[in-house]
Amino acid sequence: MKKLFALLAVASLAQAAAAAEVVGNAKDAADKKIAMCIGCHAIPGYKASYPEVFQVPKIGGQSAKYLEAALKAYQKGERKNPSMRGIAGSLTDQDIADLAAYYSQQK
Repeated sequence: MKKLFALLAVASLAQAAAAAEVVGNAKDAADKKIAMCIGCHAIPGYKASYPEVFQVPKIGGQSAKYLEAALKAYQKGERKNPSMRGIAGSLTDQDIADLAAYYSQQK
């Protein structure tokens, strides 16, 4: 019985640690992660042609919470864009937090 309680205690601690909020680091994102974004989102008035022609939105200056929610929606397929789904699918929660922190600080 003691072993069961000890196991449950360890499991709950591990779950609490995993559920800790991920905090974005704008410097890390700028140094290592933005290359995949700037090809489209850093070009004023850029229009992509796949899977259809659409205006690529400006993400600099957007709220970090909004950017995180958008990237997670692309990961889950709730937002429909094959290119963004592929990119977002390759990101970790830390990557998303870092990118959101970086772009939220842009003008």
